Amino acid sequence: MAKNLLSFVCQNCGAAYNKWQGKCDACGEWNSLAEEDTTGVTTIPVSARSKRKGRTFNLESLTGQSNDAPRIPSGMGELDRVTGGGFVRGSVLLIGGDPGIGKSTLLTQATSLMARAGHRVVYISGEEAVAQVRLRASRLGLADASVQLASETSVEDIVATLSEGTVPRLIVIDSIQTMWTDTVESAPGTVTQVRASAQALIRFAKKSGATIILVGHVTKDGQIAGPRVVEHMVDAVMSFEGEGSQQFRILRAVKNRFGPTDEIGVFEMTGLGLREVSNPSELFLSDRDLGSPGTAVFAGMEGTRPVLVELQALVAPTTLGTPRRAVVGWDSSRLSMVLAVLEAHCGVKLSGYDVYFNVAGGLRINEPAADMAAAAALVSSLCNAPLPPDAVYFGEISLSGAVRPVAQTSARLKEAAKLGFGRAVLPESARGDPGGDAGLSLNTIGGLTSLVADIAARGVKPTRDNSKSTDDEKNTAPARFKRRDG
Repeated sequence: MAKNLLSFVCQNCGAAYNKWQGKCDACGEWNSLAEEDTTGVTTIPVSARSKRKGRTFNLESLTGQSNDAPRIPSGMGELDRVTGGGFVRGSVLLIGGDPGIGKSTLLTQATSLMARAGHRVVYISGEEAVAQVRLRASRLGLADASVQLASETSVEDIVATLSEGTVPRLIVIDSIQTMWTDTVESAPGTVTQVRASAQALIRFAKKSGATIILVGHVTKDGQIAGPRVVEHMVDAVMSFEGEGSQQFRILRAVKNRFGPTDEIGVFEMTGLGLREVSNPSELFLSDRDLGSPGTAVFAGMEGTRPVLVELQALVAPTTLGTPRRAVVGWDSSRLSMVLAVLEAHCGVKLSGYDVYFNVAGGLRINEPAADMAAAAALVSSLCNAPLPPDAVYFGEISLSGAVRPVAQTSARLKEAAKLGFGRAVLPESARGDPGGDAGLSLNTIGGLTSLVADIAARGVKPTRDNSKSTDDEKNTAPARFKRRDG
């Protein structure tokens, strides 16, 4: 009888070691090694393996045509936008998100819409009973959809069941961490089991042409739990983001072999499930506090979609030896860089102030084009100088204080004009961009110094009654954004 082979496997990347150690050498994570039985994976010696020759197979032409439709729409426009226009036959998608964020709700709605369109759809849950899935569908008003349900965790039983009859168009596995296969002797949820289960399901998808969506748990850092190799194996990785206190949910494509990455779909959580938001800019800018210092509208890009969002900054004198820096929705290192450039090249002394920075609406910004809008909000708060409420800002700030150009200027300006904004502050190199035809008044900035000087000149003392000085600007704000008084 073969002796069991025990290894210590990193739960983050899947690297295996003969003995325990505090740090994984492969990914650098601490305390991520767990003991697993890898007998079923590695005990077969090379000499005992099959010596058969490989079989030949047919090669296909790149110009060949497929008999089936290349994509299958889900019925949800925002989901189709993130996937690149619908589900590709034989593809495998991985969706991760915090517990309770709405992953099961999203997939219940998507499967119900596809079932109503006449497709065979199967929803397999390893965490909930069939009655619980029915209860959720009934709450969402989708109990009449012909979605086939099952509560099962054995991958072999799942593949055998799905292979009978008509191949399903869409299969949802909720979640991959609960699946297990007989080929591996470790416990469900371990790195070895997750990897082996994913491999079996991916093989079935490629062979049958069915689309499979795997739901994945996330770690405390927001990363999808399990080995990183699973993310490389699947065709698309999507992250479902949002704060529990916010009604907005963001579906973001982290990886997509059949469409653009960093594309987002915006949803609003309601009592009847997730509602698609076709114009997220208008939603993120609703209830703006016009005329308030420390706010600037950033014209950003999320994938191929322009999104306007309000950046909020509060600069207050510190009572601590080390000033506090609190950031929500933006990279804290990026904020530190902007603060350093303001102090080094513009004479803005912020070392004695606490800085609080927030992206309104719960959206997380990753692109460097937000630098100039963030700097404008910071200086506006420091000088108590409200920015023009009908202006948008975008541009990347270099370490020398110069404002560098950004991509897709035209799309940003057109989105701002569509929402009623009248002016844009942007890099000087974008002066000849065709987006100027959007009808906006363009204020080009070559260096951060000129932007700071312009905002500082508008500053007023806190004790001064500035209601008259800002009336004209409040009247120039887009009509759809009402001022919040009191």
